[in-house]
Amino acid sequence: MRIRRTTPLILITIVMVMSSCVSRKKLTYLQYSAESARSDLFADQQASVTPEAYKVMPYDNLYVRVITPDPQWSSLFNADVGTAGITQESAALSGYTVDAQGIIEIPFVGKVPVGGKTLPEIKAELDLILKNYVTDAAIMVRLVNNYVSIIGEVRLPGRYMLTKDRITIFDALAIAGDMSDYSNRQKVQLIRPSPYGPIVKEFSLADRSILSSEYYYIMPNDIVYAVPRQSRAFQANSSVWTIFLTTITSTLGIIAFFRTL
Repeated sequence: MRIRRTTPLILITIVMVMSSCVSRKKLTYLQYSAESARSDLFADQQASVTPEAYKVMPYDNLYVRVITPDPQWSSLFNADVGTAGITQESAALSGYTVDAQGIIEIPFVGKVPVGGKTLPEIKAELDLILKNYVTDAAIMVRLVNNYVSIIGEVRLPGRYMLTKDRITIFDALAIAGDMSDYSNRQKVQLIRPSPYGPIVKEFSLADRSILSSEYYYIMPNDIVYAVPRQSRAFQANSSVWTIFLTTITSTLGIIAFFRTL
């Protein structure tokens, strides 16, 4: 009789233990599939693909620095960043916010349309404009809000600064300490701002076809969301269930003991 009563509890415990185990396939990146096998045929072409250059959008923050041999000329175009040099904080404070029409306004230069242009294009345009004032100026143009946000089932979620132009989705996840064992590698979401609103793309990092995707390279202001597996909620509450089942088992054991007296 005692065996019959405890059998369901034993079965439940076994199910809980099995559910906490994760197969190697669910944790492996870049697995082969029919689609990825086809994409491997074009490996040579893919190797030459370069990420698309970021185009400035409204509400971006641009840092523009004009350097001339004459400090007085430089001071006309530049905000004072102090003697400590240029930091991310000082660049943000002295940067120019792109308005809703895609325009920034620079002292002594006026309004400059920058929306939809790459940083090299903006620099080239400013070079032409500033030749009307000084012929030997060097111009630096930088995107201040050059970040990627990584959230969800990663070990170190947060917002990280992009330190180079070619950052892949795997580079971004490595910065965040990689995906946790609770993440769903078959379902990763990327949210990318655009002039027409956010673009949400869902893809699998377990498939090699991601290597040929336009979303393989990270762009500034992207959000990477590592979606948790469905069993994550159950596993998160496993300690509660363990205490619950232990209490029931102990109670039934005590009841069975007194019934034998």
